Amino acid sequence: MNSNIDEVSAVPRELEEALKNNSLTTAAGKIQDYLKEINNVELNIAVTGESGSGKSTFVNAFRGMKNNEEGAALTGVVETTMEAKAYPHPKYPHLKVWDLPGIGTANFKPEEYLQKVEFDRFDFFIIVSSERFRANDITLAKEIQKMKKKFYFVRSKIDNDMRAEGRKEKFDQDKTLETIRQYCIKGLEDQGLGSPKVFLISSFDLGHYDFNDFEETIEKELPDHKRSVFAFFLEYCLQTRKC
Repeated sequence: MNSNIDEVSAVPRELEEALKNNSLTTAAGKIQDYLKEINNVELNIAVTGESGSGKSTFVNAFRGMKNNEEGAALTGVVETTMEAKAYPHPKYPHLKVWDLPGIGTANFKPEEYLQKVEFDRFDFFIIVSSERFRANDITLAKEIQKMKKKFYFVRSKIDNDMRAEGRKEKFDQDKTLETIRQYCIKGLEDQGLGSPKVFLISSFDLGHYDFNDFEETIEKELPDHKRSVFAFFLEYCLQTRKC
């Protein structure tokens, strides 16, 4: 995933040279070039979480696909994702959605997971969790924070929760959804992980819950995520001088 370095490498070199020569006008021009190229930066979003949390189904929903369509991520009732695989997004040509294997299985033990999937090569993350907030979710979130990168937290299979809770007397869907949302937020905040965006999603019922909000957030914040990638590699280039 070194294409980002290749794409931005010319800018840091020329910018550094301009600064060395005290040419502020030239440096300003290079920064403008840098900003103009931001739309061409490739953003690699990793979808991660425990096996069985609905990661692959979410990847397909995110891409506007059904599980049985050609080109969709493989899904199933047993562990199906055995290696990280990239899928193009039909709406955003410079965005790749990566379906990662699930953490916490015999094949991907928590202590080996980060190295096996090369966790640090991705630019942005979506942690998918179903049913309960788990220790592995914390492990992933803390590693992302350590890398100074960002993530969204997706609480999946929310339709299952609504059906189960709906059998109770005096069921209030809005109140139940807010309880689940605050539970996720508090779980992250209690671990010192700030207040990341939490989305309650059913990958089979996209018209309900938070999927539309998720899509709007992605579209709105995509330029910021790309700028973060640019800034990350600019710092990399200037510090290592490998660009």
